[in-house]
Amino acid sequence: MSGFSNESFAKRWRAFSLMEQLGNIGSEVDRLISWKRKNNDEFARNAFYRALELLDLTIDDPRWRGAKRKELTRVREVLCDTFVGDNVYNTPPEFFSKYFFSFALAARRDRDKSEHHD
Repeated sequence: MSGFSNESFAKRWRAFSLMEQLGNIGSEVDRLISWKRKNNDEFARNAFYRALELLDLTIDDPRWRGAKRKELTRVREVLCDTFVGDNVYNTPPEFFSKYFFSFALAARRDRDKSEHHD
């Protein structure tokens, strides 16, 4: 495992907004997709595990309750189904790139907005 699960990292992770967390998860998912396309199973598997670790930290974040937590757990379920399961939901890998990219874009807009108001 990558070490994302240590308490120091988890504390820093909880300082991120939900948009930032999901944008960072998306980076790992994009790496996973890229390595799968290159038929590098080891690197793809490692990116998958890192994405799951980050997603699990996000799910465990006490700020995200109710509908947010439900969506996070559903994303985890579909991600696992797509990349290591039978893909019963028929989800193309590119879905995740689009899904997570929107959060990365929103996080960047929020960051840019806050930098201009300081």
